Amino acid sequence: MAIDPRAGILDIQPYKPGAADAPGVANPAKLSSNENALGCSLKAAKAFETAASRLHRYPDGGATRLRDAIAREEGIDADNIVCGTGSDEILQLLGRAYLNPGDKVVQSQYGFLVYRLVAMQSCARLVSAPERGYTTDVDAVIAAAGDDTRIVFIANPNNPTGTYISEAEIRRLRDALPPTTLLVIDAAYTEFVDAEDYDSGMALARERDDVIVTRTFSKIHGLAGLRLGWGYGSKAIIDVLNRVRGPFNVNLPAIEAGAAAIADRDFMERSARHNAVWVDFLRQQIGGLGLEVTPSVCNFVLVHFPQTAGKTAADADAFLTRNGLIVRGVAPYGLPDALRITVGKEAENRRLVDALSEFMAR
Repeated sequence: MAIDPRAGILDIQPYKPGAADAPGVANPAKLSSNENALGCSLKAAKAFETAASRLHRYPDGGATRLRDAIAREEGIDADNIVCGTGSDEILQLLGRAYLNPGDKVVQSQYGFLVYRLVAMQSCARLVSAPERGYTTDVDAVIAAAGDDTRIVFIANPNNPTGTYISEAEIRRLRDALPPTTLLVIDAAYTEFVDAEDYDSGMALARERDDVIVTRTFSKIHGLAGLRLGWGYGSKAIIDVLNRVRGPFNVNLPAIEAGAAAIADRDFMERSARHNAVWVDFLRQQIGGLGLEVTPSVCNFVLVHFPQTAGKTAADADAFLTRNGLIVRGVAPYGLPDALRITVGKEAENRRLVDALSEFMAR
């Protein structure tokens, strides 16, 4: 008989990533995982290849070269940075470091699924605050948090909805929370946002010791396959996370590729421009088919389908898959009538719209 795990572990539903294959279809368009349509920086790819000659060496345990590169580009102190195997690991480390069994964790209604996993792994209680128009409702989060919440997770902008709240609203939330509550701002998609009232939260994290911002190399930098992320917060928070992370948690090729990627501003700007054009194209074209599309500042759109037989989200998902277009169902988020569709290359985006047009016309 197998040895029983800790109480609550078997209640966890493992995270299910976006599909990558369409049965019977060669070279399908993968629009399910919010990856960068342009690939990655050629400079990052070259740095990765060059690192191959040193694979027999352990990486720098503190990822110093990467933290220094981030610090230069972001204008921050390297000592306030911790790096991890994707921003997911930083989120996991926060749970390991700050959550006790029974502690309360608060997220917005359609928050990133990893927040639930972090809470459950620590036997903490997760409370979801209702959203308004698929957007974080700060008043609802404040009410849900009360005086006894240990961590509040806010993705800004949010996955899977693509919506954001302003810097003023983030500050209002932080001011309303007790000093014993850690505010975690997940800013994985921040580089895609071009809104005057938006801020990633970095300024707030610089000012306070009860805020941490997590960032990723998986989106604008196109390094999803390397699993690389980082967090920025007070030296006290970073010191705690360094005590619970693994000693070599970021591998050597990732350090080198990340340092090159974050310095390649041209690639980042091209990626942002491409996304701005095509996320607007998808919103307008899909909306023109009579489907509701939640306004998005990210590199994806959330499309809502009717419950009419033959026209549901599940029907659309199956139809698109048969046609070699892989998108993401978001029922695990409590959105069974919606699909999340990543911005792809021009030909993929046009093909997606044509397929949805055919689906809606059937």
